[in-house]
Formats: sequence, C-alpha cells, structure tokens
Amino acid sequence: MKKLFIIGFFFLINTSFSQPIFNKWTAIRDFHEVLSQTFHASEEANLEPIKLRSEELMNKGYGLLKLDIPEEYRTTIILSLIEKLQIECKTLNLLVIRKATDQEITKSITKVDNIFHDI
Repeated sequence: MKKLFIIGFFFLINTSFSQPIFNKWTAIRDFHEVLSQTFHASEEANLEPIKLRSEELMNKGYGLLKLDIPEEYRTTIILSLIEKLQIECKTLNLLVIRKATDQEITKSITKVDNIFHDI
C-alpha cells in the first residue's frame, strides 16, 4: 500500500509539473505523444510501434528547434539537450531502417526517452 501511495504521489507531482510545459510548448507535447506511444510499448518488448513510427519521431524531434520555443525554456542547456535528442532520434531511425537487432533499437529508444526527461 505504501508503494502504491509513493508511486501515485510521484505521478501527481510529475503530471502537475509537466502540464505547463506541454501547454506552452506544443512541439514538445507532440513529440512526447509519439515517444510515449512507442517507448512504453518497447518496455513490453513490443517494438512494432517504434519500427512503424521512428521517422515520425525523428521529424518531431527536428521540429523542436524549428518551432517556437517559449522564452522560459530557451536556455543553453535545453537547446543542447534538444540537439542530443535530435541526434539520437536520427540514430534510432537509422537503426530501424537498417533492421538492427531489437536490443539495439531498445537501447536507442531508451536513450531518447532519457534525454527527453532531461529536457
């Protein structure tokens, strides 16, 4: 019961902090939508969603710097993380195109997710 409470508490905190950024920065919200649908499936060993949508994820990643970034998020650190995210999204897409192993694809999408959370 205590574990469930702690998980619920962190979910509530995470949701309340992430909503303002998603409301102000639609490009990051759109990127997250694709990432969440593909990454969570990969956690269950289902790589079909990322294999079908890796190019879309890459394009959404490239859109992050091209579309308006709200002023409060336009920092050197965030801009640098977005560039890392774009590179890893491109790598992920190339792995999918080249029919890399599931292990390699899983490792790459996990990197994308980690960088996203850093942002």
